Amino acid sequence: MAAESAKEFEALEAQATTLLDVFKRAGYEQVAPSIIQPADIFLDQIGEEIRSRTYVFTDLTGDELCLRPDLTVPVSRLYLERHPDARTEARYCYNGPAFRFQPDRDNQAHPREFRQAGIECFGAKDRESADVEVVLLAVEAVRAAGLKDFRLRFGDIGLFFALLDALELPERWRLKLHHYFWRPAGFHALLFNLAKGERPDSNGQAAALARTLDRDNPEKSEELVARYLDQQGLPLAGNRSLSEITARLLDLLGDLRAEPLRKEVATVIDYYLAVAGKPSEAVKRVAMIAKGAGLDIDAEIDACVRRFDRLSKSGLDLSRATFATEFGRSLEYYSGLVFQIEVGDERDARQIAGGGRYDGLLANIGAPREVPAIGSAIHTERLLAAVERKA
Repeated sequence: MAAESAKEFEALEAQATTLLDVFKRAGYEQVAPSIIQPADIFLDQIGEEIRSRTYVFTDLTGDELCLRPDLTVPVSRLYLERHPDARTEARYCYNGPAFRFQPDRDNQAHPREFRQAGIECFGAKDRESADVEVVLLAVEAVRAAGLKDFRLRFGDIGLFFALLDALELPERWRLKLHHYFWRPAGFHALLFNLAKGERPDSNGQAAALARTLDRDNPEKSEELVARYLDQQGLPLAGNRSLSEITARLLDLLGDLRAEPLRKEVATVIDYYLAVAGKPSEAVKRVAMIAKGAGLDIDAEIDACVRRFDRLSKSGLDLSRATFATEFGRSLEYYSGLVFQIEVGDERDARQIAGGGRYDGLLANIGAPREVPAIGSAIHTERLLAAVERKA
């Protein structure tokens, strides 16, 4: 067993050298961000799915820390340490461990400690060229490591947000749909209820309590919630404070009072999110849906077309690639192009690498301005396993 582990470690190290050589030849500087990170930054940025699986702990000084669940945020923090004004263009590459809780401890495809090798590109003003560069570099890297048979899956979160912005719908529901995009089940449940003219969670004790509150007077509302909890003999739920519980109830009150969502608007969103197919065909279907709904998202559609044209002209075979409007990955900081390198058939697709654009992330973690940014991460254990299966 020990010899087998040593052999796998050596294979991973050799593979990492190959991957990093590809990245460094392309002008990416190798960096090694800290494994232990401030928990609040991660928990605010990475999204519900990853947040619930992050290892969080408190050190002896009382600071809440975490083991990094991915490397994009640590590399972004490193960039800001070096360039606090966030005006400098920079390209970094890395290889190292990340940590996430896995319910199935025996699933070797999803270990709690796993390695990622990847790239992050910051400050490139030509976003389109940077998108193409990162996709091509991720593909070149996995090929250099020996992976020959794979598929590409693409999505574009920015295109979906452009659609939402172009639709005539109450701003509250626009923000809610933005927020729920990364949780498909919750998103579709919300859209279904809104299309029927129903408000989310409109029945029950929480809604009844919310209707007694005053959105213009949070302090008075908090007093009413405290009195209700005391009268009912209810303790504070979990780790939520009284102010957090009140804020959630006031948010529910806003939902209850918001204007309804027109059915035709919900239908357009449904049609849009059902689009999936070869990139050129899928983008044409999106254009048809937008035109039929009288929406002007031509600039975003044209950007999609140009991106795929440039990838194809650069020699990337898109004949097996898919563009799916609902594909948005699990990390909530993505804001534009997203992509994934997969092996296996459609019913049993296994992700080897993925990435995307995250222009808002650096401003959210302390940058004085929004920074154009895109990156990609390769799951090196999965890559090695896929290569060895084909050997």
